[in-house]
Amino acid sequence: MSDLPIVTDPYAVDAAWLTAALNRAGVAAKVEGFTTEKVGDGMLGESVRFNLAYASPVEGAPTSVVGKFPSADPVSRATGGAIGLYLNEVRFYQQIAHTVDIRTPKPFVAEIDTETFDFTLLLEDMGPARGGNQLIGCSLADAETAMREAAALHGPRWGDATLADVEFLNRPAIDGGGIAAMFGGIITAFRARYEDRLEPEYMAICQDFADHIGAFYEGPAAPRTLQHLDFRLDNMLFEPQGGRWPLAVLDWQSVALGAGVLDVAYFIGAGLPTEIRQQHEQDLLKQWLEALRKYGVSYDWNEAWTGYRHYLLQGVFTAIFASVSTKQTDRGDEMFLTMARRHCAQAADLESMTLLRQA
Repeated sequence: MSDLPIVTDPYAVDAAWLTAALNRAGVAAKVEGFTTEKVGDGMLGESVRFNLAYASPVEGAPTSVVGKFPSADPVSRATGGAIGLYLNEVRFYQQIAHTVDIRTPKPFVAEIDTETFDFTLLLEDMGPARGGNQLIGCSLADAETAMREAAALHGPRWGDATLADVEFLNRPAIDGGGIAAMFGGIITAFRARYEDRLEPEYMAICQDFADHIGAFYEGPAAPRTLQHLDFRLDNMLFEPQGGRWPLAVLDWQSVALGAGVLDVAYFIGAGLPTEIRQQHEQDLLKQWLEALRKYGVSYDWNEAWTGYRHYLLQGVFTAIFASVSTKQTDRGDEMFLTMARRHCAQAADLESMTLLRQA
């Protein structure tokens, strides 16, 4: 831990702390004052933009930065700490972000207390940008951009044996039997919350998945690489910094080692309205495979398609698990129901539960 105090309340930040943070990052400026504005609707964290005023002009000093802090909601905060989400994101910015080509905010501060899981992130402001919207979905052109950026994450570290030495990524393998026992209570809570709001055919898929969740974690072998594991529109900024980049990806709390095709299937299932997804998902998967070739990666189509059909069920898992593990809000309910509908429709179209039962 550094000598810069970790701040967990965005509204406890002062000009002296911001000055020290920027100075430590190599920006020789004195913050004289600032204004704040809330950014986004994070379920597990609080994000605030700090618009900065300096005592005197300094070339290259940012006009604004974005701070990310633990959730103020006790349930969400406990979840983020207990399952390692806060640690993952801080360690990603400390150790991994600079080794991949996907565009992410550059960190000025990335600090965490590994005993309390208090943390502070102070990040490059990627605005102005066009934020992705999970509820609305995206255009085909935006989905194609996301496929190229997915390859920019997966390609540089594809099959990289040195990732086995990165401590925070090498979590114990998920025990299918153990998660099956735990998931019974989760699907019960999900049904109690959404039974009268989610279509019966989709709720049946959620229940079927819960009944066979152990097999999901014993699925087809796939080349290991870095996974975002929450690669969806709400975590994306298109044309960030006024179009300087095509896409920036945020929220690295779930970063892991695993099958890159999971991110692809998850994005396509969550981000595209069902009719567009049905028409274009194979073409989008092929675009991701083609973009991987830039990194010398050759991934067989049949293997990729089988993995896609299996790992798209991550979306069903997320809709169920995240909805009952975070603070309930109207927007959250709408988002999780939209995810459940789209991912269950995707699973039905591609007979993913049949594939899972054969695993």
